[in-house]
Amino acid sequence: MSETQPQCRCPWLDETKPDYVEYHDKEWGVPVYDDVKLFEFLTLESAQAGLSWYTILKRREGYRKAFHNFDVALVAKMSENDVDRLLQDTNIIRHRKKIEATINNAQRFIEIQREFGSFSQYQWQFVNHKTIVNCPTTLQDYAATTAESDAFSKDLKKRGFKFVGSTICYAHMQACGMINDHSVNCFRKRQIKREFDQ
Repeated sequence: MSETQPQCRCPWLDETKPDYVEYHDKEWGVPVYDDVKLFEFLTLESAQAGLSWYTILKRREGYRKAFHNFDVALVAKMSENDVDRLLQDTNIIRHRKKIEATINNAQRFIEIQREFGSFSQYQWQFVNHKTIVNCPTTLQDYAATTAESDAFSKDLKKRGFKFVGSTICYAHMQACGMINDHSVNCFRKRQIKREFDQ
């Protein structure tokens, strides 16, 4: 494909937003096995509840600063004073229950790491450690939840996680490559499949 030809991308993407395009082109759907990155994605998806993903994406740097670059051990030790301080931070979503959930989820995240060796090992079991490749063409083809996201959500809730409904879990699974939901015609679908032998 020529450099001058426009790349075909997923139908949900607003290509007028350069940062959104960069996220789609470089991160969305790429398999992630690093626990720091998985905690970041899980935190951002939880913060998204009831909002658009772009609303959170624009505040990503704010979340990194607010939550110690997603160092789970440091986040797990944050206090009520930290919650009160972050409620004044305009660089994140100022929602007490979501901020408290991030700290709680960090504590639960560490428990899973101790049990499974890594959060990655735990998380990827819900897709049998292999990316599920879907073939959406239009916006209507995209699922909001699946049996796998239902199971993931149910288990996280059982372990005490907050803001981890099945829709949030499915979005997380898409973001970190447990599911390749790039549209059939999207150039990234082929690239990711080639790179990760899907």
